[in-house]
Amino acid sequence: MNFKTAYRLTIAIAVLGLATLYFLMKQTPPDFTQYAAGPERKEAFIEYLSPIVHAENAAVLNDRALAGELELAAPDLGFYQQMKLERLLKKYKLDNFDPKEQGNWNELLKRVDQVPLSLVLAQAANESGWGTSRFAREGNNYFGQWCFIRGCGMVPKNRGEGKTHEVASFGSPTESVGAYIKNLNQNQAYKSLRQLRANKRMQSEQITGRELANGLLKYSERGEEYVQEIKNLIQHNNLESTGS
Repeated sequence: MNFKTAYRLTIAIAVLGLATLYFLMKQTPPDFTQYAAGPERKEAFIEYLSPIVHAENAAVLNDRALAGELELAAPDLGFYQQMKLERLLKKYKLDNFDPKEQGNWNELLKRVDQVPLSLVLAQAANESGWGTSRFAREGNNYFGQWCFIRGCGMVPKNRGEGKTHEVASFGSPTESVGAYIKNLNQNQAYKSLRQLRANKRMQSEQITGRELANGLLKYSERGEEYVQEIKNLIQHNNLESTGS
């Protein structure tokens, strides 16, 4: 354990308490290849990943609550409120924000929202082979996320000639889940997903993974075929029943 890790654990004990620390120390995932393929492996994968997804979604919902509070105080934001807003805007990559414009607040709230557990689990299962892929085992990458700086991750064995991307490596499964949720909430490619989610909220309807999957057309080069694959995976494995 290096100095930085030891320091963080010390802070965690003081601030978060032993129960939360216990969860943080379980960041090394099981070797899912040791489970029999099929129901046993799937159950282990879902059981391990679900609490991580819930924790990351809870953090996003805390940001959403803060955004709502700031919206109510706008446009007369105090110094510290303005600082909090600027941190949110940076975190969710929203530029040219005018607190006097309602449309800007609407756009912020579209980005600051949770992703259904069923969708996270389905994409993680699809992209990582239920946690057994090389990228999941060696780089904690459960969602096939790319990076574009040399050495930022792992070079795919079938990377095409002239391609420079790598498959990102993460320090923990939590980092992978957080980066995935951030990607869906920030990236212009998933604007339609965020609009679908916002529409459901406006109508006070349940936000399901199967419906939001329609906003993933640009997640894979396979487009509609990939979307249908994710939907089928959710339905076949009854993932909507795992909770929001």
